[in-house]
Amino acid sequence: MRAFLNLLRLSWLQLARHRVRSLLTVLGVASGMFLFTSVETLQRSLARATETSAADTLLVVYRENRFCPSTSRLPENYADEIRRLPGVREVIPVQVVVNNCGASLDVITFRGVPADQFTRFAPEIRFIEGSEEEWQRRDDGALLGEVFARRRGLSTGDRFDAAGVTVTVSGVLSSPNAQDNNVAYVQLPFLQQASRAGLGVVTQFNVRVESSGDVATVSAAIDEHFRSAQEPTDTRPEKAFFAETAAELVELIGFTRWLGVGAVAAVAALVANALLLVVRGRVKENAVLRTLGYPGRAIACLVVGEGGLLGLAGGAAGVGIAAGFLRWQSFTMGNEGQTLAVQPDLAVIATGIAAGLALGILASLWPAFQAIRQPIVHSLRH
Repeated sequence: MRAFLNLLRLSWLQLARHRVRSLLTVLGVASGMFLFTSVETLQRSLARATETSAADTLLVVYRENRFCPSTSRLPENYADEIRRLPGVREVIPVQVVVNNCGASLDVITFRGVPADQFTRFAPEIRFIEGSEEEWQRRDDGALLGEVFARRRGLSTGDRFDAAGVTVTVSGVLSSPNAQDNNVAYVQLPFLQQASRAGLGVVTQFNVRVESSGDVATVSAAIDEHFRSAQEPTDTRPEKAFFAETAAELVELIGFTRWLGVGAVAAVAALVANALLLVVRGRVKENAVLRTLGYPGRAIACLVVGEGGLLGLAGGAAGVGIAAGFLRWQSFTMGNEGQTLAVQPDLAVIATGIAAGLALGILASLWPAFQAIRQPIVHSLRH
């Protein structure tokens, strides 16, 4: 261990001797890892929004053959009929209004829910500003998700207008559910009137079933019950609903994986090229070290140490800049009323730093082999 630490220290000194070259390499690695982290954040955000689990018990009842919220119109009295079906625990009518149904980076989403059912609709919320009581006192009150509020620079007491709806901020909330952090909650009757949908008409119903085993049975029962009604329904689990309605968004994010592969390849090539130049420039120095008694594996470890340090420094810089940028900008991608928060988490940060280190080490293996394959006498003559 002591010998390893000494070699690592010597690797650091070698890099410090050529600060400009090392800095440029680190910046190149950071650029590639910035792109890698951004792509990985998109992928993980999408996975959280679409991957189902055994604990999921929430269904979304939508108008059949409709996608954009403005075209899904269901009678509010469907809620009473759905409640009577076996396996249903609770039903909440929801009105959704968005400023843009197409794929967009800046989507404003209003969700209208009954005031007395809000805590059951979003049970995991935590108030950062304001309170639910203050929201209920105002017909035009709105509770903003923290990402939404930060992106728009809004706080309690402010008024804003979007999608033809003017509201007053009654509070700012935080939730482990990413969708809750990117929408504005208002009272259902207010949004029905403000959006001109009319009282008694909603966009969807959120249905909570007794257990995850009832999801398929209850979904089929709801659609069968309203099959011959004037407004037939299409019922799916919440995450499956997101994956289907935001299909364009899913396809777009899936393509970005190739950008991540390109970033990884660029980082590996950059580190390998930099270390090959280092090895060729230190042929005589390495020969002297071997003459003094350093074995070939020590010279190889020296080169690998330099690669690992370059990858670690560049990876940490790129990941840190990407995480800070994404949190500062609070990007939200949306399509057909569904929003996707692009927010990095600790897993993405750890993965990015580990990937930078691993790429640095892997890219240095060939230069390390090149450093020890030349005979000592030939290297000294060089």
